[in-house]
Amino acid sequence: MPVVSPEQEQIGKDNFSGAVHSVNSGDLSRRDVLKAIAAGGVGTSAALFGYGALKGERVKVAFIGTGDEGNILLNEHPPEYMEIVAIADLRPSNRERAFKGDGNDVRRGLVKKLGAKEAAKIKTYGSHKELLEHKDELGLEAVVIATPLVTHAPISIDCMNAGLHVLTEKLMARTVPQCKEMIRKARDKNLLLAVGHQRHYSVLYDNANNLIQNGLLGDIRHIRAQWHRNNSFPHSDSWQKGIPRPDQKIPAKDLEQFGFNDVNQLVNWRLYEQTGGGLMAELGSHQMDAASIFLGKVHPIAVSGFGGKNFYGIPNVGPKDKWDDDREIDDQIFVTFEFPGAQYDATDEVKKRDKCIVTYSSINTNKFEPYGELVYGTRGTMFMKTEKEAMLWKEDGRGSQGGGPDQRLWVISGSEGGEGGPVMEAYETTSGPKVADTGGADWASNVSRGYREEMEHFCYAIRNQGPNYWPDGKPMDPEKGGLRCNGVVAMADAIMALTANLAMDLQTRIEFKPEWFDPDSDAAPELEHGVKA
Repeated sequence: MPVVSPEQEQIGKDNFSGAVHSVNSGDLSRRDVLKAIAAGGVGTSAALFGYGALKGERVKVAFIGTGDEGNILLNEHPPEYMEIVAIADLRPSNRERAFKGDGNDVRRGLVKKLGAKEAAKIKTYGSHKELLEHKDELGLEAVVIATPLVTHAPISIDCMNAGLHVLTEKLMARTVPQCKEMIRKARDKNLLLAVGHQRHYSVLYDNANNLIQNGLLGDIRHIRAQWHRNNSFPHSDSWQKGIPRPDQKIPAKDLEQFGFNDVNQLVNWRLYEQTGGGLMAELGSHQMDAASIFLGKVHPIAVSGFGGKNFYGIPNVGPKDKWDDDREIDDQIFVTFEFPGAQYDATDEVKKRDKCIVTYSSINTNKFEPYGELVYGTRGTMFMKTEKEAMLWKEDGRGSQGGGPDQRLWVISGSEGGEGGPVMEAYETTSGPKVADTGGADWASNVSRGYREEMEHFCYAIRNQGPNYWPDGKPMDPEKGGLRCNGVVAMADAIMALTANLAMDLQTRIEFKPEWFDPDSDAAPELEHGVKA
């Protein structure tokens, strides 16, 4: 990620805010959304993402899985759209946590979110199967699933068989064939299937993508993404958890039905190949999703990479207490994706070299740089920092009128080349651009990360997109108001993450095939490369 001074970072924020304002000045919906956000109207992104206030009764929803991510979703759920009637979780500690929270603003718990009186109305179940037995008396219409990855597909399919709409957390499923089974089931049952890649509903990312699609950064040749943590110092790992006393007595039969060998594997599912997808599925999928959005949602051409367990379990490298760590996932991964450029043509010897390279790294032993995505264009550079901030700098080079991290910029419409798109001009000054209509350079600090919006749109779609949720046998087009991360979109993210894992395991470059992305084809990368799906 860029090493810039605090002053240069502030210039980058000012530049981004000013560019968003300038490019959006002729787009009333975008301009009004930003004004409302600056004024504190945090629910106003509905207009930007193609939905409105809910008409009629709120959608009756149950949450299945109330652990780390499930509690974030409970905290962010929109009561104006969604009535939570029940929760379900195998773990007693999680069921209690759903109501009490963690004592912070991220996971407040249902009692603080809704008030004790409303929270007391919510039913509690020990499994999704028990929940489904009571679906009719609950009036249940939909579920939000935030369980371990290996359970996403079987729970989703059980719920769709029961006639319920599904919003499941990412990664969509543990295997690509499971993703395709989920899509087919949703289509057969005429139900909505949404997946929680929340960047699709982030106002910050949407405006960044709008600048990119308007050509402000020029030709994008490289995106560098990373998510680094340090679990070696002070020797802590947020993914390695102790087993709470209430969870130690979960019956073996309840664990076995989902493929868990023991309670430890249930609690620490991210660390095992059987139950999770490693760093690529849990972290990298977010950023490959962002890269795909910035590149026009095109599918990648190929992937290669290296992954290894290079700290945990290695004597004389990790501390003694890490030598006996039984995790199976890599603790460092470095992946390179090849995406098609604007002129890419696989049948042309020259044009098939037109590629954009996307690199991703995730390591567990150093967090010097913040996580995010750095987009390199011929005209400028954009840095998306920790999903909360965006910075923009004009490229400095021969023929340009200044640029670099020290210079502020403004956007003018049209260019000397006659292309007609917006372009950046730079100037040296200590005063920032005038962006009062967007609330200043820090307008993005008021923007939700997208959790609330994805749930709002999910409920809105349930009420407004039926009775046929699959026109022409496909999900409604996101450009026409359909879910922005439906099952077909989310499957592409899963294919990228899971194929990257294969490339690292097999130590080879893997080319993506079009049929992998077709839900009606049985082809899948796991089957292609001899891996049991």
